[in-house]
Amino acid sequence: MIEVTEIRGGTPESVHGVEGVVVDAQGRVLSATGRPDFATFFRSSAKPFQMLPLVERGHAEALALPDRLLALMAASHNGEPKHVEGARDILQACGRSEADLECGFHFPEDPETADRLHKGALERSAIYNNCSGKHAGMIALAVREGWPVAGYTRADHPVQVAALGAIADVCGVDAQRMPIGTDGCSAPNPGMTLIDMARGYARFAVAPGGTPLARIRAAMAAHPDMVAGRNRFCTAVMNATSGRLVTKTGAEGLQCVAIPSLGLGIVVKARDGARRAVAPALVGWLRALDLISLEEEEALAAFARPANVNHRSIVVGTLAAAEFPAWRVAPEPSPAGASKE
Repeated sequence: MIEVTEIRGGTPESVHGVEGVVVDAQGRVLSATGRPDFATFFRSSAKPFQMLPLVERGHAEALALPDRLLALMAASHNGEPKHVEGARDILQACGRSEADLECGFHFPEDPETADRLHKGALERSAIYNNCSGKHAGMIALAVREGWPVAGYTRADHPVQVAALGAIADVCGVDAQRMPIGTDGCSAPNPGMTLIDMARGYARFAVAPGGTPLARIRAAMAAHPDMVAGRNRFCTAVMNATSGRLVTKTGAEGLQCVAIPSLGLGIVVKARDGARRAVAPALVGWLRALDLISLEEEEALAAFARPANVNHRSIVVGTLAAAEFPAWRVAPEPSPAGASKE
């Protein structure tokens, strides 16, 4: 495992174990920790695939949804004004409202918006949920297909049947055998191995230009601020690499990456679900495998080597990652992933 250690006063205080795997589009393992077959839930890292039916069936084009809103559908956003207004734009395009959202309310990560909600300057609504873009897209799919909107989060609703089928298809797993849990936003979410998830992201990476998967990938790369937001790891990675890496976080310490130029899918998972362990493990491993440059690593230093700051703003510790797996097989450039979109 990759070990991410909290060091306080020069002494190790706690350790997170992180599993990970790098695969190609055939699912061939090119680098891995000891348990690339570790099974867990896909959580929000599945979002680029959950929205695939909307794009595949031509509904995103029919609704004239721009790429920044496609990126928002794949987002776990901060709840910044542009995210909230974007989700409202998706709903307006299909003739629905935030009253239809079934994701529930939580205070967003954007401190300014959260402060206004706490003070009552804004009305609490599910539109501030970090999954509201995905849910707005699911509602749009229901409307366009003539399916009921109410209950669209049920596992047996056509929206979810289509979404789960798309995930299974991209990742190369049997939809009937996927364990299904309920996500924090109330939508069903599948479980599978890290290899399966990474294979899905490798296929995401090599999808040829002009295909629905490629359009989603390009939208995320072009609008990283819509995928997460200020001071967020997903956005920082895509900005630091100028969209050469496309990445999406998932709850409970999961992060998935697609590298189109090499046709690679990468997944890291903190076994204890610690979100703070993900960035140090992933950035350190990417650098160890020479998948990011020294300059890109330094651009991500605040995430790769985060400081532990106490209540008086004194730095009292740091996180450090070690024990990175080496290449088993060196990757080759991917002509499909490198094509212009």
